[in-house]
Amino acid sequence: MTSQALATFTLHDGGGVPLVLLHGFPLDHRMWAACAAFLPPGARAIGVDLPGAGHSDLDGFQPSIDHTADWVYRTMTEAGEGNAVVVGHSMGGYVALALAERHPGFVAGLGLVSTKSTADTEEARAKRLRIAAAVDASQTVDPVLSMPAALVGATTTERRRHLFPVLDSWIRGQSPAGVAWAQRAMAARPDRTAVLERFDAPVSVVVGAEDTITPLAEAEHMVRAAGTSARLSAGDGALTLVPGVGHMSVVEDPQAVAAALGLLHSHVVAHR
Repeated sequence: MTSQALATFTLHDGGGVPLVLLHGFPLDHRMWAACAAFLPPGARAIGVDLPGAGHSDLDGFQPSIDHTADWVYRTMTEAGEGNAVVVGHSMGGYVALALAERHPGFVAGLGLVSTKSTADTEEARAKRLRIAAAVDASQTVDPVLSMPAALVGATTTERRRHLFPVLDSWIRGQSPAGVAWAQRAMAARPDRTAVLERFDAPVSVVVGAEDTITPLAEAEHMVRAAGTSARLSAGDGALTLVPGVGHMSVVEDPQAVAAALGLLHSHVVAHR
């Protein structure tokens, strides 16, 4: 079975090695727009809608992060991209790690934003499957409409209330089939900590100080796994802790996340 290309969007003009930006759940490439606007001049950024999200269709394959990574790889290489700095937020981070494992020659650098390398616990996996079943049964995205309250930090809840209707509109714009597919794909993913231990290109990890979904401990675990292979010292940006934000760090403080990604991109370019 052959899949058509995933939908892609130029979010920041530039040249050379691009940043490929992979969104979190249950969103699409739009969550990266504000962050991409703060990237340094010349840093090209491409947003991708993952399977069933935004403008990308599903293709009949069983839910799988591995298949998603292969699909991203095929979409990028068929568009003429030989390699990229791959950046993933949350679910997008799971896809980025799968890309680094399955297509290491394509991944010139790895940005892991508000995500983790470990697999779900049995409890978390069961919850994902229950939500997927509820979405299928209702044929709506209603079962995930309450997510924004958990995705953002306490500071955003108090001071950035304008983000709630934005997140709500993005979630309402997703297809029920895509939401259910993504939940099942995430539930089935393995632990990929060992991928970071073997990865030999630059790594940057970003986490919100108020993130309760993928907290600081998960970020520190990834940095330890990457170790010297990360090629970035903590002072250079291997771990960026963004104050006053939760799991939606990319949306809550796009400028801070862009600064970390710009540093990662410049490091990759400088060492090519």
